[in-house]
Order: sequence, then structure tokens, then C-alpha cells
Amino acid sequence: MIVLLTALLVVVLTAASCTTAPSAPQGTAVGAVPSPELQRFYAQQLSWGGCEPFAVVATDRRAFANKAFDCAYLDVPLDYGDVEDRTIQLAVLRQKAKTSSMRIGSLVFNPGGPGVSGTSSLPSLANAIGDGQLAQRFDLVGFDPRGVGSSKPAIRCLTPAEHDAQRLDLDVDTSPPGVEQTEKENREYAERCAARTGPEVLAAVGTREVAKDLDILRAALGEPKLSYVGYSYGTRIGYTYAEMFGANVRAMVLDGALDPNQSVVDRLVAQSRGFQGAFDAFARWCAQRPCPLGQNPATAPAAYQALVRPLIDKPARSADGRQLSYPDAITGTVQALYSQQLWDTLLVAITNLAGGDGSLLLRLGDFYEGRAADGSYANTLEAFTAIGCVDDPPITDPAQLLEADKRSREVAPFRDDGRAPAAIRDPCAFWPVPPTGQAHQPTVTGLPQILVISVTGDPATPYQAGVQLASAIGARLLTVEGNQHTVALQGKKCVDDIVTNYVVNLALPVSNTTCRSE
Repeated sequence: MIVLLTALLVVVLTAASCTTAPSAPQGTAVGAVPSPELQRFYAQQLSWGGCEPFAVVATDRRAFANKAFDCAYLDVPLDYGDVEDRTIQLAVLRQKAKTSSMRIGSLVFNPGGPGVSGTSSLPSLANAIGDGQLAQRFDLVGFDPRGVGSSKPAIRCLTPAEHDAQRLDLDVDTSPPGVEQTEKENREYAERCAARTGPEVLAAVGTREVAKDLDILRAALGEPKLSYVGYSYGTRIGYTYAEMFGANVRAMVLDGALDPNQSVVDRLVAQSRGFQGAFDAFARWCAQRPCPLGQNPATAPAAYQALVRPLIDKPARSADGRQLSYPDAITGTVQALYSQQLWDTLLVAITNLAGGDGSLLLRLGDFYEGRAADGSYANTLEAFTAIGCVDDPPITDPAQLLEADKRSREVAPFRDDGRAPAAIRDPCAFWPVPPTGQAHQPTVTGLPQILVISVTGDPATPYQAGVQLASAIGARLLTVEGNQHTVALQGKKCVDDIVTNYVVNLALPVSNTTCRSE
């Protein structure tokens, strides 16, 4: 599984993943009165206070103690078809505009995933933005979508001990008994999610509900129109919102886009190809220095597999007494391929592994998995699965499953364990609630022209997906040369200047603009 995590998370580490079919909007256009049953949600006043109580994972406690941030809960209906049935709470964190006399409004961010916490990500993003125009003129706002992070209730499927055990489970046996065993585990995972989260919650965590929540958040923030930056999966939230509430958009930046028409199989294969491209770029870089993969980039995938396949039979030791499994080695490597900023770390990690020490590669895997030093886990990957299972129809056809595995192995040899391809149903095939979305061509009405950003060497959301999205919704496309997943407001001056000018002044770059490598 490859998660569509945003490169914003890379900043934290170096310092220490189709669309939903829209239903009729429950909110209304700017200036109109919301439908009566939703009036109380749209009219709510947020009660801002300290953020310390919102820190549900250890890694948030220090950032949330910063008095520059305040937090609140937003009330939204669990079920938009029966708004009187149950109310849930979404966590919201903001940094107020630093120059109130110049304030334009609120700028809302979603960091992707699905399942990445917006409240956890906003402090790092605010630090990257610094004291520039965006910080001076906008309240910077992050929110946790329903089921994610500090929102209540949160999606939970595994205990920390179960999560640790799952990471040591190889699941590489593609013989009929091996497939049966893996599918049994996937069925049990779905059952645990239903038992610990509740089917009624799992049924209501899809992107179509999040888009409706986002319009309520816009109103609760006092904004007549939404200014929004969405990374990776956050682009799906953005264009789903644009379908439902296009006239309510002031400015929208969609960075690291998903192709709205792409099937699940094609998306998985495209991601596999993208990560192989990132691995190949790393191998070329690595070959210019002492590299355990050798000095021939063409043979690097085989050299990498020769290094990690022995972990199938014997995990590597780690300094904390834990073990590095084969799946964790792949996971840690994939995490480092999200951004060129982590290539130095990956080189050290695989060099250490060649010497028998899996500590650093395991740490990279921990970061991807959301594991804190105290052994607790954020619910990022649990939410990723739960949201994905309701956003897209499951793949249950054995021929499609076999095709997906075969094609993924062919285009990404660095991840191929050498076993035969197999048709293995994932947890979504056993999910307790039906999907609510499917791939489709977005239809937007009243949407101003917005900005889509796509990086030529993006491994998780390949460049062409941004081209397709921009074409589908009539957006202006900004091409960025580089090797990373998402790029806006992360220190690349050409990009940041364009994004800032657009968000502040609503001035889009000229057509066919490209930001070159810096």
C-alpha cells in the first residue's frame, strides 16, 4: 500500500493517495440562507482556546503548547441525510493573521492522506511560511477531517501492539494458502474497524461528507468565500468542494493532484511507476558517491532487493530492541522517496542495513506508519483505509487484482519481492459499509479559475494527473521541475511567489508557466 502523504511531513522528519460522485449540496451559495435543517451548523460560533487538550499523539504536544495557535471544535452532522440523528466534532487549529489591519480572511489547508491530520501539520507549515504575506494577511487554518486525528469520534482499528505485529507480518506468500491467510487477515482488519469505530461512522467518512463539512467550516470562520490549499488527497477534497460549492470559492490551490477519472487499478500502477522513477533518480544520485547499491543505476533495483530480501527470513536488529521486517524496509524506503530532501537519510539507512543495523530504516518506517517514540500510533493509516474504502468501489474481480499486482511489479522492480503475482483482496473487499463514490469527470459551476500545481518527478501523484485535473476543471496549471511529492509553500521561491500572489491578489500565472529546478 502506498499512502498519498504530503511532502509537508518530510519537513518534520528532516528537522528531527479517484473522486467521489457528488450528491446535491446541503449548503447553499454565497448570500443565501442554508437549508433550515443545517442552519444551526452554519450559524455556529467557534469557541477558540488553547490547543493542548487537542494533542492526542505525543508528537503534537510541544507544537500545540505554542500560544501562537488556538483551537476549537466544529460541529457537523454525522449523516447529512438525517442531520438530527447525531453530531460529531472536527478539530480546527489556526494561527491568526499577524497584521490584523491587513487581514484578508482565513486560508484553510488540508495536507492529504487521506488521513493526515491538518491540525498536526499546520504548525510545521506555518513555520515554513514564516512572516510573509500569507501569515500577515490570513488566519492560517488546519482541520482534521471527520474520523481523523483529534476529531471526535476518531477512526480506530488496531491497538498499538496489533499495529506493531501487523508490520512484522510478511504477507509475501502468494501460494493459494498464503493468499487465503492474507485475505483472512484483511477480513479481520475490516471487522476490527467496524467493532472499534462503528459502522455508522465508517459509512460517513467519505470525501463527499468532508466537502460539505468544509463549507460549514467556511461559514463558521466568518468567510463569505473559501480560500483553500489542498495537497495530494487534499486536492480531491478541493475539487469535490468545487463541484458542490463552486460559487463559494475565492481562491483554491490544488498541489499534487489526483486524476479524477483514473480507476483504482490505474492509479495504483501509476503510483508504482512514479516511485520507481523516484528510486531511479535516487540510484543515479547514489551512484556518484559510496553507495551500497553500486555505481550502475540500471542494476540498483536488483541490488536493493538483494539487500532487503534476506529480511523475509531474518529481520534486522534495531537499536531500540525492535526488528526491521521486509515490509518495513520497503515502507521506510518509500517514505524517503517522497522528497529528495531525504535521500541523504536513505543512503545512510541502507548503508547501515548492509552492515546489519536496521534502526534508521525502521525509523523511516515509523514515520510513515505514524508511530511515536512511546509506541503509540496516530490513526493516519487506519483513516486512509477507511476513507478509501468508501470513496472507491472495491476491487474484487480476481482478473483485475492479478493485473494490478502484475503491472505494479513490472513497473516498480525495486519493490518486487520475486514472488509470483497474486489476486489478493484487500480490506475494502470486506468492508462493512458500501462505497459512496466512483471515478468521474468533475462538473463545476460558478467556479473561478483556480491553480493546480504538478511536479514532474512526483512519485505519489504523477505529473500527468495534475495535467488531467487542470483540464477537467478549467484550472491554470503550474509545472514544477523536481523530485518530490507536493511543493507549494515549502521553500521553492518561484512556486511560493506564484502561490502567494494568487492567494493574496487572485492573480494567476500566465499559461504554460514552469518553475525550474533551483
